[in-house]
Amino acid sequence: MSDNSHDHHEAHTGPVKTPKQMLLLSLASFIIPVFIIIGLVFYVTSANKEAPGASDAERSVAERIQKIGSVEIRDANRPLKSGEEVYKAQCSACHATGAAGSPKFGDAGAWGPRIKQGLATLTNSALKGKGAMGAQGGGDFNDVEISRAAAYMANNAGAKFEEPQAPPAEEKK
Repeated sequence: MSDNSHDHHEAHTGPVKTPKQMLLLSLASFIIPVFIIIGLVFYVTSANKEAPGASDAERSVAERIQKIGSVEIRDANRPLKSGEEVYKAQCSACHATGAAGSPKFGDAGAWGPRIKQGLATLTNSALKGKGAMGAQGGGDFNDVEISRAAAYMANNAGAKFEEPQAPPAEEKK
């Protein structure tokens, strides 16, 4: 009789074989685009974010372009500080405890070899720095005051240095 073509069709085959695969494919088709969209939003808006420390941009620019040197005007006729005053204000931070290998205040054994080199060498080391000690020249004290502090520390460790005096003032003509 008649040829029934509905019965002879081929079975449909595709990548999804089970209901579990269909469920995973459906979830992935929604989740993956969401993450792609989130990533794109972060990428596009990242240009609008400030760099760390940029919240005070004017201050940071001013720090970067500041002058290297500065001029400080001090009273040249002020009385000079004594060695003890300079020691207490500046030197005691390290020399009182022996921090960073500095000779401890009053330790004759540590100061002995330094004292033998003379006050000029001690003053030079104090002004220009030595080892872990930074240069002290140009700070709150002038060179004579730093020299007085070096003499004060050395004398307390057994030296017999005289306290340096200020150079005589130049006469105006």
